[in-house]
Amino acid sequence: MRRVVDDGVVLASLVLLVWPAANAADVSLASRLVPLAAALCLGIAMLLIAPERPMLRFAPTAAALAVSGIRHVQGELAPGAIWLLLGMAVAVLARRWLGAGTDRALMTEMTTQRAMLARQTYRDPLTGVGNRKMFLERAEHELFEASRTMTAVIVVDLDGFRELNDTYGHEVGDELLRAAADRLAANVRANDVVARLDGDEFVVLLPGLEDEQAAVAVAERVLTELHRPLEVAGMQMTVRASAGVALTAGGSGVDHVLREADQALHSAKLDGGASARKFDPEVFALEEQRRKAEGDIIRALDLGEFEVHYQPIVDLDGEQTVGVEALIRWQHPEKGLVAPGLFLELAERLGLLPRLGGWVLEEACRQAVLWQLQFPGFEMNVNLSASQLSNPNLVAEVRSVLERTGLEPEHLVLELTESVALVDLAESARILSELKGLGVRIALDDFGTGFSSLSHLSALPVDVIKIDRSFVQAMPESGDASVAEAVLHIARTFNLAPVAEGVEDAAQAEWLRELACSRAQGYHFARPMPALGVTELLDKQADKEIPLAS
Repeated sequence: MRRVVDDGVVLASLVLLVWPAANAADVSLASRLVPLAAALCLGIAMLLIAPERPMLRFAPTAAALAVSGIRHVQGELAPGAIWLLLGMAVAVLARRWLGAGTDRALMTEMTTQRAMLARQTYRDPLTGVGNRKMFLERAEHELFEASRTMTAVIVVDLDGFRELNDTYGHEVGDELLRAAADRLAANVRANDVVARLDGDEFVVLLPGLEDEQAAVAVAERVLTELHRPLEVAGMQMTVRASAGVALTAGGSGVDHVLREADQALHSAKLDGGASARKFDPEVFALEEQRRKAEGDIIRALDLGEFEVHYQPIVDLDGEQTVGVEALIRWQHPEKGLVAPGLFLELAERLGLLPRLGGWVLEEACRQAVLWQLQFPGFEMNVNLSASQLSNPNLVAEVRSVLERTGLEPEHLVLELTESVALVDLAESARILSELKGLGVRIALDDFGTGFSSLSHLSALPVDVIKIDRSFVQAMPESGDASVAEAVLHIARTFNLAPVAEGVEDAAQAEWLRELACSRAQGYHFARPMPALGVTELLDKQADKEIPLAS
């Protein structure tokens, strides 16, 4: 309607401009129609190009009003032209009235749309609480400058939500999230911020706190409310939740405080969940060290920073080296040589021991082949971890290593601890039997510490038992070798070859000789050393034997 009125005013303005020519008394009807038709054609042409040049709409109207004013002063304005002017004025007033209503409607619609967009920008569409963007902006504002009051960030996570979602379906899971969000929002102050970060994780921003305990109290109150039964899809459901609390007096970045709250939440989860924990800098520092150590181990494996050292095993009759035990070491670029006790447990948690163990096995077998060329019958002992023993491809991998390196199977001794072997006795016996089928020998390490019975020992296809160092080191101190002697008696009963571990001085070695223990290893004879050190040791022992042979 507004467009029709505007176009009509333009055409009427052009008619006013040609009015004298069309209204002359001494011209024919055809002569009158010609200027009117010309005005209408000119008007239509102007309307067609008006979208590109909007100002053209105002030119005819301005010109018509100016000309009509001049003619009115000169007394030449015809009555018909006056009526046309009045019609134009009425049309303009009508347009103005219609436009005002339309503008008001448009403004109302635009305001509604802007409100909806703002809600979509800062609100989580599922739960109705704030979203990550809203939290980050509010938190950044609160934490920008240092303050005398505290600001707390509480991260809340529903325990076991994924399992619940899988059991009842996503619709029930979504309804549960909405119910949990309502509980959160109902238990904080009006100026606090509740937002959903992602999935089943929510965050609460508490500005203007006077002390730290207030934040912990809010977190515990929130968890208490969440643990009350929730009405979800017509069912009474009880969920558990955990919370992590971090506090700052301002001046900290949002990411830093949120990371501290996440760390506190992680601590709560490790403690069994359903509880709130405040960020502890000492725990966080330990966690950072652990994460760094994990990254260092993975990097070290990729860059080849691990080494194999070898501890000699000697024949107590003459103390000649007859074999070695392969032991992994880490040549850290900053810490130097790192003992296995400082990284093997972490490597086990990361699932890296099968890879590390396989690498040690292959390196040790290659080195054993080189020693075999000069010292026939030289034995190589390699340890098996629990994760390696549970590897279904272990037998095939050992066979493959023997084939690639060319080591004769009878010169390889695979060691596993008594505690590892007894985790699943039947399965351990089956795997060890298959390994023995390759021709390798099996040693039971740390014997006497795993509380195994003789029936367990007879069930395992073992060739060698290694007497634990605790029994060996107790002999000279107590003056009683009864435990070590008992272990040696068991070895003879089951026709097993004994090896004493942890021999640290000559007195212990002498006790073992008196007990007729044939082999031993320990610092008294040699510490673990690189392959080159073992080669030099073997060469020296060979040189000493030459005069005796002659």
